[in-house]
Amino acid sequence: MLDGLDPEQREVAMALHGPVCVLAGAGTGKTRAITHRIAYGVRAGILQPTSVLAVTFTNRAAGEMRGRLRQLGAGGVQARTFHSAALRQLQYFWPKAVGGDLPRLLERKVQLVAEAAARCRIRLDRNELRDVTSEIEWSKVTQTVPADYPAVVAKTQRDAPRDPAEISQIYAMYEQLKRDRSVIDFEDVLLLTVAILQDRHDIADHVRRQYQHFVVDEYQDVSPLQQRLLDLWLGDRDTLCVVGDASQTIYSFTGATPDHLLNFRTRHPNATVVKLVRDYRSTPQVVHLANGLLGQARGRAAEHRLELVSQRESGPDPAHTEYADEPAEAEGTARRIRDLIAAGVPAGEIAVLYRVNSQSEIYEQALADAGVPYQLRGAERFFERAEVREAGIALRGAARAGGNDSLLDDAEGLPAEVRAVLSTKGWTTEPPAGSGAVRDRWESLAALVRLAEDFEQAKPGATLSDLVAELDERAAAQHAPTVQGVTLASLHSAKGLEWDAVFLVGLNEGMMPITYAKTDEQIEEERRLLYVGVTRARFHLSLSWSLSRSPGGRAGRRPSRFLNGLRPGSVALGMRGAVGGGGIERGPGPVVKRGRRGPARCRVCGKTLTDAGEMKLMRCDDCPSDMDEALYERLRDWRAVRAKEISQPAYCVFTDKTLMAIAEAVPGSAGELAGISGVGARKLDRFGTAVLAICAGETVEEGLGGAVDEV
Repeated sequence: MLDGLDPEQREVAMALHGPVCVLAGAGTGKTRAITHRIAYGVRAGILQPTSVLAVTFTNRAAGEMRGRLRQLGAGGVQARTFHSAALRQLQYFWPKAVGGDLPRLLERKVQLVAEAAARCRIRLDRNELRDVTSEIEWSKVTQTVPADYPAVVAKTQRDAPRDPAEISQIYAMYEQLKRDRSVIDFEDVLLLTVAILQDRHDIADHVRRQYQHFVVDEYQDVSPLQQRLLDLWLGDRDTLCVVGDASQTIYSFTGATPDHLLNFRTRHPNATVVKLVRDYRSTPQVVHLANGLLGQARGRAAEHRLELVSQRESGPDPAHTEYADEPAEAEGTARRIRDLIAAGVPAGEIAVLYRVNSQSEIYEQALADAGVPYQLRGAERFFERAEVREAGIALRGAARAGGNDSLLDDAEGLPAEVRAVLSTKGWTTEPPAGSGAVRDRWESLAALVRLAEDFEQAKPGATLSDLVAELDERAAAQHAPTVQGVTLASLHSAKGLEWDAVFLVGLNEGMMPITYAKTDEQIEEERRLLYVGVTRARFHLSLSWSLSRSPGGRAGRRPSRFLNGLRPGSVALGMRGAVGGGGIERGPGPVVKRGRRGPARCRVCGKTLTDAGEMKLMRCDDCPSDMDEALYERLRDWRAVRAKEISQPAYCVFTDKTLMAIAEAVPGSAGELAGISGVGARKLDRFGTAVLAICAGETVEEGLGGAVDEV
């Protein structure tokens, strides 16, 4: 039973008495260690199979554990998720504890939350409904009652999708409706099991006689409610083995916390602690990068990080690639994947991982164009998303009606038509605050706006009907086979998986870390999320970013701060050089050389700026603006005329943000105007004279821009 285990895994398998804490890094064989521990205890007669309860967080992980235990001769052991184990006990003890049948379990709580909101006279769209439902789930697993929700949100600095007072009201009404209709939800399964075990000591004793020994996998993901249930299962015993890695805590937004893992030795001073650091998954080069990434981490979880040691033969250095723009990054990634497949790497052993699901569309298209099969994990295909289908219907209707000119203030061409149509579906010029379904919907619609901009740039004069035809062609081209396809997945949905080759894409500031990660804790969770992505790779690892969003755009983007000290040529605080070998590759397309700059700071409050829009204005979005409104309107009027003269969309002259920045700065010279983000040398030559004249209060005659064009 112990053959084939390394010394640390064997120590885990033989630690059968008292509390045991296994700190297991990525790829270190934790499932192998704990299943052999259980099977060894059964074979040695120390553990009775039916007295062991092993719990984890997904049905897939529980199924894998049961399969391994059967192969090891310990098929009688219960391996379940927390909810599955609690539901089984609740169904058994409900007649005795309460009487009658267990209330019906709601499969989906969204409809009831919608009714609760309606009764509170609060209007929620479909995405807000999903987000409020998630907030109710978070509240319940963190044991937050409706009345306390606003205070807890303020204390934890949580981004609420609606006014916390409104969510509290909806939450309270939702609970009332459940009581009135005698139904329970998924979280109630845990809450009611906890209540019965607390109130009925005879039932608690019955459960404790049944289960003498507990094993908890992924212990860093335990919520306060799950920990309370575990404490009640245990009683005053310490026959508990927990397994986890604080550096892989990436679900705190759902209520998960690594505190229980980090506090385990404080709660159990006599605990046996074993560290698994031999990485059997990844090459030394991948492991070296992963260790370097965590070496810069801060906070309590970072203090308990594990230094992994690869057990595999040497492999290629991780590739760091800088591309000129997003399409070039997607196309370059697709080419590399095609080369790997040609070299013998199965398509099913390759993954492209990104931060948010809305990033998938450009990679779906690039892989389809390259003839590479792919499959999406953890998300609908881009063109199958509800908001994308709705947007397509609206665009098709506007095209049949002959365009959408009635909604436009300026003749800005196809992109403006698309923006006007999609604004009726929830698109706005600025993204919504926070994360969740509302943000996901906005990202999908924003991707369509960007697609329209790129399409119009490639085909000047294209109509809305042309764009609709293009969307139909793209949707049809993306029905790639799912067997042996390259996996496209968000970093969150990649947890627990591994591939021979992993491409981590879109590693720009604002995306990694995501722009709405504001606090130190949120930033560190973003770092851990990238760490999870890095440690999914067995052999090939590629990290890439782009300097601009679209071809020809200003190369103002920066690679993720997490790559400082890791990508060749960069230096992190406290480090002498970069981790890893090789150099930064340049993807196809022009790369603009950038001078060194200090961090951009808000000119009002002094806060460091990371959002591109805020950096353009040189102030936080929520700081007061001193913009000259009349000047801004004059600039907009001039821009509309100028765009018409050169037959280009208005944003090709200056974007709204750039005009706002000009109206706030009111430059009086070419040097001052050139210092504004978005005014490059070319635009200064073309439009500078006219803009400075408008700022000086002078009248700009039609055709002035044409004269400047020739200078």
